[in-house]
Amino acid sequence: MSVFEGFAAAAGRDAGGLGGVRGGDGGRIRLCHGLLLLWGVAVLLALVGLGNLPLRDWDEGIVARVALELSQAPRYGDLLPTYWGEPYANKAPGLHLLIAQAVQLWRLLPGQAAVSGLPPEWVVRLVPALLSTLVVPLAGLIQWELRPGQRRTALATALILLCLLPVARHGRLAMLDGSQLSATALLWWSLLKVRAPQQQLWRWSAITGLAGSAQLLLKAPLLLPVLAVGLLALACDGAMDWRRWRRLGAGLLLGLLPGLGWHLWHAVAQGSAAAWMWFGDGAGRVLLSAGEGSDLGWRVPLTEVLEGGWPWLPLWPFAMGLAWRERHRAAGRWLLVLQLGMAATVLPLRTQLPWYSHPLWLPFALVCGPLLAWLIDPASQPVAPPLRSVVLRIPLFWMVLGIAGLLLALASAIPPALLPPGWPSAEALAPQRMILLAMGGGWSLGGALLLRARAPGGRSLGVSVVGAGSVLALLALFCSPFWLWELNETWPVRPVAALLQSHQVEAAGMWRQDARPSLNWYAGLPVRRLAKARDLQAAGPGSGAWVLSQDGTASPAWACRPVDAAGGWQLLRCRSTDDADKGRRHRQRAGGQGHGR
Repeated sequence: MSVFEGFAAAAGRDAGGLGGVRGGDGGRIRLCHGLLLLWGVAVLLALVGLGNLPLRDWDEGIVARVALELSQAPRYGDLLPTYWGEPYANKAPGLHLLIAQAVQLWRLLPGQAAVSGLPPEWVVRLVPALLSTLVVPLAGLIQWELRPGQRRTALATALILLCLLPVARHGRLAMLDGSQLSATALLWWSLLKVRAPQQQLWRWSAITGLAGSAQLLLKAPLLLPVLAVGLLALACDGAMDWRRWRRLGAGLLLGLLPGLGWHLWHAVAQGSAAAWMWFGDGAGRVLLSAGEGSDLGWRVPLTEVLEGGWPWLPLWPFAMGLAWRERHRAAGRWLLVLQLGMAATVLPLRTQLPWYSHPLWLPFALVCGPLLAWLIDPASQPVAPPLRSVVLRIPLFWMVLGIAGLLLALASAIPPALLPPGWPSAEALAPQRMILLAMGGGWSLGGALLLRARAPGGRSLGVSVVGAGSVLALLALFCSPFWLWELNETWPVRPVAALLQSHQVEAAGMWRQDARPSLNWYAGLPVRRLAKARDLQAAGPGSGAWVLSQDGTASPAWACRPVDAAGGWQLLRCRSTDDADKGRRHRQRAGGQGHGR
């Protein structure tokens, strides 16, 4: 029995295979069994190798430090976060508080009571990694609400999200984006549920508001487009009269009270500085200021989707065509509004960082899920996609990509000495051989099965094998030291942090180099950027400041002597030349007076 067939058995089979049209409470329960199975796989991917690599810049080091200070503060510092003792107004502390609780629990483990050092990386990443996996079953539940009774479509949607590299990899980081995507899925699902009978309207309206509160306690400005897109889709649905809208508004406001309450408290405590979260470093920055790495503009999120959407990316244009054909149905209108609405939110941003495209993955999976289900059983969908003959050839493309991956894995095992003169060697791919084998084997075999099978059961097996190959490739990646490849783009911070700790440095600076929050985390002190001679005071007292320099030089206005070196950096002890001259004259004067006596 295939993996996808196993999901079918767990969810209940109908005459038409996985995801027939039979509903009822029993059908929903069996669907949940299938979604729980997929969620279990997502949790496995989230946890394996979680602590085998150090924290990366920027956000992981900052999130970890804020959470650590919250865990050390009395009563969590009245829920007002700090960063190196100063008020932290960059993000609301929802996720930081949960990580702080995880740190507290870690300290209660046997053998940790006397530990005063930093918590390990897996402790810092554990809570965001687990929260990010919730988007997998929630996406399936959203699709179930859009297409009641179509269990295959719901499971296909969850499978697509499970196999996406950006969703699985970025969710493992101590950052807010994975948890925010899960909160988005909860908000949209609960908005769909408000179409339920009248007696359930208050409950689901309040849950929608609570999901909005979660957004307010993560990346607060993102609530505005997420909620607006969801409400627009609900309005296009046509299932709400004005009385239901009124009750929805009341329940939504009730659920938003926790998030709004924190922001009100933050404004009272911090005054005008609280606006920085919304305008200075929130919506104002990303909408109006082109930050570093944003030169390509809207092409950054487009590139992220083109790079990270595999193996399902070839489905997307045809899936959008299918959604357009279904625009007269509620399901089609919802998918079009969610996909286009989030694209209209992300693409115009002036500041474009790779993880800013993360909100696009949920509508991507929701759009592609029905087409993947159609690829298994064309009779299961009420509307056929455009260019049916081309869609039916997508498994051939998967098979070709898989064969290419297998050939690269095979080539990486051939020693260069055995190759004819002038032939290129693939030996550099040897560390990624298991990833290529899993991906290549799954995609090639799954594509072949989809091409050959005629019955839905055989095609379900093909989709299962494609998904299993992707999952095994992700598992091999996360067990390797390559899954956080940004660490290879700059110098490692741990040797430099150990250098500072070995000399018991309490304040330090870096000469004309950008600050690294991860270095601050491991060193246990803020290492600030020193760009001008007058910045020396930030690196220590006038009697001698600690300065890190890559080439051993610093400002000509300083008198420096080398102390130690590690990780390509030299640790200098520096003083202002004016202070050094004053000290030299003082010593000469003292020596002359002593000679006279």
